[in-house]
Amino acid sequence: MLLQEDKVEEVMNTAIWNEQTLADLLTIEFLAAMFGNVLAAILILLVGFIAGGWVRRRLVSLGGKSKHLDITLFNFLGNVARYVVITFAFLFVLNTFGVQTTSFVAVVGAAGLAIGLALQGTLSNVAAGVMIVFFRPIKLGDFVEVGGQMGTIKEITLNFIELASPANVQIIIPNAQVWGNTIVNYSVYDTRRAEWTFGVGYGVNLQKAEQVIRDTIMADPRSQTAPEPFIQINNLNASSVDFLVRVWCSSADFFQYQADMKRRVKEALDAAGIDIPFPTRTIVQAKA
Repeated sequence: MLLQEDKVEEVMNTAIWNEQTLADLLTIEFLAAMFGNVLAAILILLVGFIAGGWVRRRLVSLGGKSKHLDITLFNFLGNVARYVVITFAFLFVLNTFGVQTTSFVAVVGAAGLAIGLALQGTLSNVAAGVMIVFFRPIKLGDFVEVGGQMGTIKEITLNFIELASPANVQIIIPNAQVWGNTIVNYSVYDTRRAEWTFGVGYGVNLQKAEQVIRDTIMADPRSQTAPEPFIQINNLNASSVDFLVRVWCSSADFFQYQADMKRRVKEALDAAGIDIPFPTRTIVQAKA
Protein backbone atom coordinates (compact mmCIF):
# COMPACT_ATOMS: atom_id res chain seq x y z
CA MET A 1 0.00 0.00 0.00
CA LEU A 2 2.84 2.35 0.89
CA LEU A 3 4.52 1.48 -2.41
CA GLN A 4 1.45 2.49 -4.36
CA GLU A 5 1.18 5.75 -2.43
CA ASP A 6 4.83 6.49 -3.18
CA LYS A 7 4.24 5.90 -6.90
CA VAL A 8 1.20 8.17 -6.87
CA GLU A 9 3.14 10.87 -5.06
CA GLU A 10 6.02 10.51 -7.55
CA VAL A 11 3.64 10.92 -10.50
CA MET A 12 1.95 13.92 -8.91
CA ASN A 13 5.32 15.64 -8.35
CA THR A 14 6.60 15.03 -11.90
CA ALA A 15 6.98 18.22 -13.98
CA ILE A 16 4.94 17.81 -17.15
CA TRP A 17 4.26 21.33 -18.52
CA ASN A 18 6.13 24.64 -18.02
CA GLU A 19 8.00 23.12 -15.05
CA GLN A 20 4.70 22.55 -13.28
CA THR A 21 3.82 19.23 -11.67
CA LEU A 22 0.62 17.31 -12.12
CA ALA A 23 -0.41 18.36 -8.64
CA ASP A 24 -0.02 22.02 -9.62
CA LEU A 25 -2.05 21.49 -12.77
CA LEU A 26 -4.95 19.94 -10.88
CA THR A 27 -5.47 22.91 -8.58
CA ILE A 28 -8.61 25.02 -8.78
CA GLU A 29 -6.57 28.11 -9.61
CA PHE A 30 -4.85 26.44 -12.57
CA LEU A 31 -8.04 24.92 -13.95
CA ALA A 32 -9.79 28.28 -13.67
CA ALA A 33 -6.92 30.00 -15.47
CA MET A 34 -6.92 27.33 -18.17
CA PHE A 35 -10.66 27.67 -18.62
CA GLY A 36 -10.22 31.41 -18.97
CA ASN A 37 -7.47 30.89 -21.54
CA VAL A 38 -9.70 28.56 -23.56
CA LEU A 39 -12.52 31.09 -23.55
CA ALA A 40 -10.08 33.84 -24.55
CA ALA A 41 -8.73 31.66 -27.39
CA ILE A 42 -12.23 30.97 -28.71
CA LEU A 43 -13.05 34.67 -28.53
CA ILE A 44 -9.82 35.65 -30.33
CA LEU A 45 -10.42 33.11 -33.11
CA LEU A 46 -14.02 34.24 -33.48
CA VAL A 47 -12.96 37.88 -33.72
CA GLY A 48 -10.17 36.91 -36.14
CA PHE A 49 -12.51 35.10 -38.53
CA ILE A 50 -15.09 37.89 -38.36
CA ALA A 51 -12.46 40.61 -38.88
CA GLY A 52 -10.85 38.64 -41.73
CA GLY A 53 -14.19 38.26 -43.50
CA TRP A 54 -14.97 41.95 -42.99
CA VAL A 55 -11.61 43.07 -44.41
CA ARG A 56 -12.07 40.79 -47.44
CA ARG A 57 -15.58 42.11 -48.14
CA ARG A 58 -14.40 45.71 -47.85
CA LEU A 59 -11.58 45.20 -50.34
CA VAL A 60 -13.84 43.37 -52.81
CA SER A 61 -16.50 46.08 -52.56
CA LEU A 62 -13.81 48.71 -53.11
CA GLY A 63 -12.80 47.00 -56.35
CA GLY A 64 -16.40 46.92 -57.54
CA LYS A 65 -17.01 50.64 -57.07
CA SER A 66 -15.33 51.67 -60.31
CA LYS A 67 -15.13 50.06 -63.74
CA HIS A 68 -11.50 51.20 -63.91
CA LEU A 69 -10.54 48.86 -61.04
CA ASP A 70 -9.94 45.17 -61.68
CA ILE A 71 -12.24 43.07 -59.46
CA THR A 72 -9.97 40.05 -59.93
CA LEU A 73 -7.07 41.85 -58.25
CA PHE A 74 -9.24 42.97 -55.34
CA ASN A 75 -10.60 39.44 -54.88
CA PHE A 76 -7.01 38.21 -54.59
CA LEU A 77 -6.00 40.99 -52.17
CA GLY A 78 -9.13 40.35 -50.10
CA ASN A 79 -8.29 36.65 -49.71
CA VAL A 80 -4.67 37.45 -48.78
CA ALA A 81 -5.79 40.01 -46.19
CA ARG A 82 -8.26 37.53 -44.69
CA TYR A 83 -5.60 34.86 -44.26
CA VAL A 84 -3.18 37.38 -42.73
CA VAL A 85 -5.75 38.43 -40.13
CA ILE A 86 -6.57 34.80 -39.28
CA THR A 87 -2.84 33.98 -38.98
CA PHE A 88 -2.34 36.78 -36.48
CA ALA A 89 -5.36 35.51 -34.54
CA PHE A 90 -3.75 32.07 -34.25
CA LEU A 91 -0.49 33.66 -33.04
CA PHE A 92 -2.42 35.53 -30.34
CA VAL A 93 -4.03 32.25 -29.29
CA LEU A 94 -0.62 30.60 -28.97
CA ASN A 95 0.61 33.52 -26.85
CA THR A 96 -2.44 33.10 -24.64
CA PHE A 97 -1.31 29.55 -23.79
CA GLY A 98 2.30 30.62 -23.23
CA VAL A 99 3.73 29.22 -26.46
CA GLN A 100 6.78 31.08 -27.77
CA THR A 101 5.68 32.22 -31.21
CA THR A 102 9.26 32.91 -32.35
CA SER A 103 10.12 29.22 -32.12
CA PHE A 104 6.79 28.31 -33.63
CA VAL A 105 7.40 30.55 -36.67
CA ALA A 106 10.82 28.95 -37.15
CA VAL A 107 9.28 25.47 -37.07
CA VAL A 108 6.55 26.51 -39.49
CA GLY A 109 9.18 27.99 -41.81
CA ALA A 110 11.18 24.76 -41.86
CA ALA A 111 8.03 22.73 -42.43
CA GLY A 112 6.99 25.11 -45.19
CA LEU A 113 10.32 24.61 -46.96
CA ALA A 114 9.91 20.83 -46.87
CA ILE A 115 6.32 21.05 -48.07
CA GLY A 116 7.36 23.47 -50.81
CA LEU A 117 9.95 21.05 -52.17
CA ALA A 118 7.34 18.29 -52.21
CA LEU A 119 4.73 20.45 -53.93
CA GLN A 120 6.77 22.21 -56.59
CA GLY A 121 4.08 21.75 -59.25
CA THR A 122 1.36 23.23 -57.06
CA LEU A 123 3.56 26.14 -56.02
CA SER A 124 4.37 26.88 -59.66
CA ASN A 125 0.63 27.23 -60.26
CA VAL A 126 0.37 29.60 -57.29
CA ALA A 127 3.33 31.66 -58.53
CA ALA A 128 1.77 31.83 -62.00
CA GLY A 129 -1.55 32.81 -60.42
CA VAL A 130 0.11 35.72 -58.64
CA MET A 131 1.65 36.88 -61.93
CA ILE A 132 -1.73 36.63 -63.68
CA VAL A 133 -3.47 38.63 -60.95
CA PHE A 134 -0.90 41.43 -60.83
CA PHE A 135 -0.05 41.76 -64.54
CA ARG A 136 -3.69 41.11 -65.61
CA PRO A 137 -3.31 39.68 -69.11
CA ILE A 138 -6.84 38.33 -68.62
CA LYS A 139 -9.80 39.20 -66.43
CA LEU A 140 -13.24 37.87 -65.56
CA GLY A 141 -15.62 37.92 -68.52
CA ASP A 142 -12.92 37.92 -71.21
CA PHE A 143 -13.30 35.58 -74.17
CA VAL A 144 -9.89 33.95 -74.60
CA GLU A 145 -8.01 31.08 -76.18
CA VAL A 146 -5.33 29.41 -74.04
CA GLY A 147 -3.45 26.25 -74.92
CA GLY A 148 -5.93 25.39 -77.66
CA GLN A 149 -8.94 25.88 -75.34
CA MET A 150 -11.42 28.67 -76.06
CA GLY A 151 -14.04 30.12 -73.72
CA THR A 152 -15.22 32.89 -71.41
CA ILE A 153 -13.34 33.32 -68.12
CA LYS A 154 -15.63 32.55 -65.18
CA GLU A 155 -13.12 32.42 -62.33
CA ILE A 156 -9.43 33.12 -61.66
CA THR A 157 -7.90 31.50 -58.57
CA LEU A 158 -4.32 31.09 -57.38
CA ASN A 159 -4.25 27.54 -58.76
CA PHE A 160 -6.31 27.57 -61.95
CA ILE A 161 -8.63 29.50 -64.23
CA GLU A 162 -12.12 28.33 -65.15
CA LEU A 163 -13.45 28.77 -68.67
CA ALA A 164 -16.94 28.25 -70.04
CA SER A 165 -16.60 26.98 -73.60
CA PRO A 166 -18.91 28.25 -76.41
CA ALA A 167 -20.92 25.06 -75.75
CA ASN A 168 -21.11 26.03 -72.04
CA VAL A 169 -18.75 23.26 -70.91
CA GLN A 170 -16.50 23.89 -67.91
CA ILE A 171 -12.76 23.92 -68.70
CA ILE A 172 -10.15 24.04 -65.90
CA ILE A 173 -6.61 25.12 -66.86
CA PRO A 174 -3.74 25.18 -64.30
CA ASN A 175 -2.20 28.63 -63.98
CA ALA A 176 1.28 27.39 -64.92
CA GLN A 177 -0.10 26.36 -68.31
CA VAL A 178 -1.86 29.70 -68.70
CA TRP A 179 1.17 31.87 -67.87
CA GLY A 180 3.53 29.67 -69.88
CA ASN A 181 1.36 29.64 -73.03
CA THR A 182 0.34 32.17 -75.65
CA ILE A 183 -2.87 33.89 -74.56
CA VAL A 184 -5.25 35.07 -77.28
CA ASN A 185 -7.67 37.57 -75.74
CA TYR A 186 -10.59 38.47 -78.00
CA SER A 187 -12.13 40.93 -75.53
CA VAL A 188 -9.38 43.51 -75.11
CA TYR A 189 -10.23 45.70 -78.11
CA ASP A 190 -13.64 47.11 -78.97
CA THR A 191 -13.43 46.33 -82.70
CA ARG A 192 -12.35 43.38 -84.84
CA ARG A 193 -11.81 42.82 -88.55
CA ALA A 194 -14.04 40.25 -90.22
CA GLU A 195 -12.69 38.52 -93.31
CA TRP A 196 -14.29 36.49 -96.10
CA THR A 197 -13.32 35.04 -99.47
CA PHE A 198 -16.04 34.94 -102.17
CA GLY A 199 -15.41 33.17 -105.50
CA VAL A 200 -17.18 34.06 -108.76
CA GLY A 201 -16.94 32.56 -112.24
CA TYR A 202 -14.47 33.74 -114.87
CA GLY A 203 -17.28 34.72 -117.20
CA VAL A 204 -19.04 37.20 -114.86
CA ASN A 205 -18.70 40.98 -114.80
CA LEU A 206 -16.13 41.48 -112.01
CA GLN A 207 -17.07 45.12 -111.42
CA LYS A 208 -20.71 44.16 -110.97
CA ALA A 209 -19.79 41.28 -108.64
CA GLU A 210 -17.63 43.58 -106.52
CA GLN A 211 -20.45 46.15 -106.27
CA VAL A 212 -22.99 43.49 -105.20
CA ILE A 213 -20.64 42.25 -102.48
CA ARG A 214 -19.90 45.79 -101.27
CA ASP A 215 -23.54 46.92 -101.24
CA THR A 216 -24.70 43.79 -99.43
CA ILE A 217 -22.11 43.97 -96.66
CA MET A 218 -22.14 47.72 -96.11
CA ALA A 219 -25.95 47.75 -95.92
CA ASP A 220 -25.66 45.95 -92.59
CA PRO A 221 -25.57 48.44 -89.67
CA ARG A 222 -22.84 46.39 -87.98
CA SER A 223 -20.40 47.17 -90.81
CA GLN A 224 -18.05 50.06 -90.00
CA THR A 225 -16.81 52.53 -92.60
CA ALA A 226 -13.64 53.43 -90.70
CA PRO A 227 -11.18 51.90 -91.25
CA GLU A 228 -12.20 51.73 -94.89
CA PRO A 229 -13.47 48.30 -96.06
CA PHE A 230 -11.12 46.28 -98.26
CA ILE A 231 -12.71 44.46 -101.22
CA GLN A 232 -10.27 43.35 -103.90
CA ILE A 233 -9.53 40.39 -106.19
CA ASN A 234 -7.09 38.28 -104.26
CA ASN A 235 -6.60 35.08 -106.22
CA LEU A 236 -7.23 33.48 -109.61
CA ASN A 237 -8.13 29.88 -108.91
CA ALA A 238 -8.56 27.06 -111.42
CA SER A 239 -12.33 27.57 -111.55
CA SER A 240 -13.02 30.91 -109.79
CA VAL A 241 -11.94 34.49 -109.30
CA ASP A 242 -11.67 35.12 -105.54
CA PHE A 243 -12.58 38.39 -103.85
CA LEU A 244 -10.93 39.04 -100.47
CA VAL A 245 -13.22 41.10 -98.24
CA ARG A 246 -12.17 42.72 -94.95
CA VAL A 247 -14.58 44.87 -92.93
CA TRP A 248 -14.36 46.10 -89.33
CA CYS A 249 -17.14 45.57 -86.79
CA SER A 250 -17.75 45.60 -83.05
CA SER A 251 -16.05 42.75 -81.18
CA ALA A 252 -19.36 41.84 -79.55
CA ASP A 253 -20.96 41.34 -83.00
CA PHE A 254 -18.06 39.55 -84.67
CA PHE A 255 -19.12 35.88 -84.79
CA GLN A 256 -22.78 36.42 -85.72
CA TYR A 257 -21.88 39.19 -88.16
CA GLN A 258 -19.34 37.02 -89.96
CA ALA A 259 -21.82 34.15 -90.28
CA ASP A 260 -24.68 36.41 -91.45
CA MET A 261 -22.66 38.03 -94.22
CA LYS A 262 -21.73 34.69 -95.78
CA ARG A 263 -25.38 33.85 -96.34
CA ARG A 264 -26.45 37.33 -97.44
CA VAL A 265 -23.68 37.69 -100.01
CA LYS A 266 -24.47 34.24 -101.41
CA GLU A 267 -28.16 35.17 -101.77
CA ALA A 268 -27.31 38.57 -103.28
CA LEU A 269 -25.00 37.04 -105.89
CA ASP A 270 -27.67 34.48 -106.81
CA ALA A 271 -30.29 37.22 -107.16
CA ALA A 272 -27.95 39.22 -109.42
CA GLY A 273 -27.36 36.18 -111.63
CA ILE A 274 -23.69 36.02 -110.74
CA ASP A 275 -22.32 32.51 -110.97
CA ILE A 276 -20.57 31.02 -107.94
CA PRO A 277 -18.52 28.17 -109.44
CA PHE A 278 -17.73 24.84 -107.84
CA PRO A 279 -15.30 22.14 -108.98
CA THR A 280 -16.71 19.72 -111.56
CA ARG A 281 -15.34 16.54 -113.00
CA THR A 282 -16.14 15.04 -116.40
CA ILE A 283 -15.90 11.28 -116.66
CA VAL A 284 -15.44 9.89 -120.18
CA GLN A 285 -16.24 6.27 -120.62
CA ALA A 286 -13.78 4.50 -122.89
CA LYS A 287 -15.18 2.62 -125.88
CA ALA A 288 -14.95 -1.13 -125.77
